[in-house]
Parts: sequence; C-alpha cells; structure tokens
Amino acid sequence: MHLIWRESARLDLRAIISYISEHDSKAATDLNEGIEALVERLTMHPFMYRTGRVPGTREAVVHPNYILVCRVGADELEVVNVLHSRQNYPPE
Repeated sequence: MHLIWRESARLDLRAIISYISEHDSKAATDLNEGIEALVERLTMHPFMYRTGRVPGTREAVVHPNYILVCRVGADELEVVNVLHSRQNYPPE
C-alpha cells in the first residue's frame, strides 16, 4: 500500500515534536518513532483502528494524548492529521 502524508499532517507532527522536545527530547524522539512505526503498520493493516469521526477516515490513538487521522484508499493510505486528543476535532 502506497503511503501519502499530507503536508498539513507533516507540519502538525513537526510542531508536536518540536514542542515536546523543548521539555523532553527523549519523549519527543520516542513519540516520533512510535508514530512512524504505527504508520508503517497501518500500510499493512489499514483497518486496524477505529472508524473516524469524519466520514471516510480512520483514527489511531498513538499515545493517550495524540491521534493519527488517515484515509484508506484502494491502494493508498493518506495521513490527514496528527492531533492532540484535546483538540476540537472535527472542527465545527
């Protein structure tokens, strides 16, 4: 399965990792590696996690505080967002 990261999702991830690294660089590295590993698993098992709140998406809890939102196509997995679990999502 082909993996696609939306630019906005990459920016979300960079901002999260940057913020965490200001306080704990190891935690930031661990979270980044956890997200990358989860995405790799999703390319092999795209329906492993729950149906998303936005129609046509799926949501994977990466860490109690972070959720990865993706869309599954016939032959591709698109990472749409990486967000904090307290964010207002989907936006109203």
